[in-house]
Amino acid sequence: MKLLLKFSCLILLVFTSRFSYTQEKPTEYVNPFIGTAPLTDPDVIGYTPPKDWRVWAGLTFPGSALPNAMVQLSPITKWGSGAGYEYEDTEILGFAHTNKGHWNLCNLPVLPVTSVAEAPFKSAFSHKNENASPGYYEVYLDDYKVRVKLTSTLRTGIHEYIFDNPTGRRVLFGLGKANNEVSDWEIKIVGAKAVEGFQRVGRDKVHFYAVLSHEITDLQEVAKGEKDGYAILSLSDLDAGVVNMKIGISYVSIANARENLEKESVDTSFDEVQNAAVKEWEKLLSKISVKSENHRNKEMFYTSLYRTFLWPALRSDVNGEFSDEAGNTQRQDFRYYTIPSLWDTYRNKLVLLSILAPEVTGDVISSLISRAEITGFVPTFFHGDHGAPFITGSYKRGISNFNVRKAYAYLLNNAYNIEGPRAFLDEYMDKGYISDPDVKNPHVETKARAGVSKTLEYAYDDYSLAILADTLDDDKHYQDLMKRSQNYKNVFDPSINFMRGKLANGDWITPFDTEYPYYEYMFREANAWQVSFYAPHDMPGLVDLYGGAEKFEAKLDEFFTKPWDPNHIARNVSTFIGQYCQGNQPDHEAPFAYYYVGKPEKSQAILDRIMTELYGIGPDGLALSGMDDAGEMSSWFVCAAVGLYPMSPADADYLVTVPLFDEVSWKVDNGNDLVILNPNQGRNLKGIKVNGETVNGYYVGHELFRRGGLIELETK
Repeated sequence: MKLLLKFSCLILLVFTSRFSYTQEKPTEYVNPFIGTAPLTDPDVIGYTPPKDWRVWAGLTFPGSALPNAMVQLSPITKWGSGAGYEYEDTEILGFAHTNKGHWNLCNLPVLPVTSVAEAPFKSAFSHKNENASPGYYEVYLDDYKVRVKLTSTLRTGIHEYIFDNPTGRRVLFGLGKANNEVSDWEIKIVGAKAVEGFQRVGRDKVHFYAVLSHEITDLQEVAKGEKDGYAILSLSDLDAGVVNMKIGISYVSIANARENLEKESVDTSFDEVQNAAVKEWEKLLSKISVKSENHRNKEMFYTSLYRTFLWPALRSDVNGEFSDEAGNTQRQDFRYYTIPSLWDTYRNKLVLLSILAPEVTGDVISSLISRAEITGFVPTFFHGDHGAPFITGSYKRGISNFNVRKAYAYLLNNAYNIEGPRAFLDEYMDKGYISDPDVKNPHVETKARAGVSKTLEYAYDDYSLAILADTLDDDKHYQDLMKRSQNYKNVFDPSINFMRGKLANGDWITPFDTEYPYYEYMFREANAWQVSFYAPHDMPGLVDLYGGAEKFEAKLDEFFTKPWDPNHIARNVSTFIGQYCQGNQPDHEAPFAYYYVGKPEKSQAILDRIMTELYGIGPDGLALSGMDDAGEMSSWFVCAAVGLYPMSPADADYLVTVPLFDEVSWKVDNGNDLVILNPNQGRNLKGIKVNGETVNGYYVGHELFRRGGLIELETK
């Protein structure tokens, strides 16, 4: 084996010597503005949006954050928008300390103003005077004539304000505002240069402790503690220098917020914090190296990889304390994180997390277990029960810093207890499918049971849990769950070769329009075309359902060529290749489906089109084809671009596609990189070699991420 690895390295050296590449740092390719611009072209969207509609695309933020941090310090241009920032806006309303890109958070907004400022507080700005990079954001506020610079640590936001006029300087705390309704807030002076307080939004009570470089001369509160209320700090005119402000936050207490600040940033300068943030991102992003002379592809890749690691967010303080699911303070031997966006990100993002940040992954799972210890169930998110593939896949990939037996017990409770988070589980277990009512004249926004989508996803979740049962030698549950994993077949209508909704009596729902998109009727945010290729755990079985390889391939051909009806307008379903929708997640596995009929070149043609035409689009190249959804859209691009896709994320293997780059290198802990080469630089995959040996099929196992190796593609 050692001799084989040396031979592989020799091949690598010979190959790479033929090419000359400019080697920049990965952080230099990250453009945080990608995903902030609107999607406006009807030819790309697939329909003409109604007046004043902003298609749900991108919804990213350009501010400062560290990987999976508590603080995401970013500008706000519009409250109630996806991430608070929309590129087409011309005014900044404040700078908030939390974000996700999903219509929530945006807590603790602040804004430097001057003595001439009047409500509503806002300032015009220009993109010409705006910059952003990992761990940094900068903008000039035209109305107040102040340059704002932002950076951050895990739990602290660092502000630098350079006022053109050194007199009349003030700082607005817009504590009555967040992306969700604020119930109450408080702020008070606790020293010559310090304030503390909290903002309560729903179940979250975000505490803060802020220290300024200048003395506070006055605190004015308007509509104290109420919605839309605010406070203004007036600063001393004695020192004309730069105004610095550091804000520590905590979901536990003001004392912890202060300790977070003091431990992370009290003795550091703005530049030191910013440089540390860059180093942290460089360390993470450089775990994957790509070689290409195509700047756009590298920019999109590293920006997407950056977006992959902004969520879930840390909720533990530096002393280890966190507020648990019941609202009580705990201290454990792991870091507590928010619930991942499991409906979306189980597909690819959480797989990348397990590969590149295994310790964080284990802590995220321990956080899910902590919640389950209080509720009895592993949390779900929005739809499905995708803690199962996440936890199973992570364990199969070698993540061990969590209690797998506890996790398994709670996942079983999810899968069998009808009082748990799996909606309509009793019918699913009884009939093998979830029905929908007979809705007369359903429309785009119809809400019902989404029975087809739930059946398909529960079947995959059952398969995922079966894999864990087998790993833990629980044969009884393994056999039962594997049987249940075949339930996807119960919503397949062989007379028309579509997944189709059923009534409670077992009849197919009629009339049935395969092209019509629904929000939550039969399908979740999709039409019949978009869910009819989803059985990632049993693709050969799905091919058989269609009547064999020839019919399956023909159906796929029609799927990717049948034009979208521009009269079918759904806000969260946009950007199409035929009926395929890249703008939402339900069919993100479909482009890879041609592999299962031996036609990888057809999959590659679709993948290449998506990567080159549906990312970084629009007049400024800053729009995405759909919501980033806490990093899923970005993660899809990362996996497709490196040529390794986790078709079934519960399984520790990867479908090999042709990378977007000439060479991809993954850093492996033992020092032996995993290198993927495409020597002929073709796009049609004909064969795969791993460490010089031909692979039978198109999959490689996760052991390559443990020991390193060489994947060579035969292409033309």
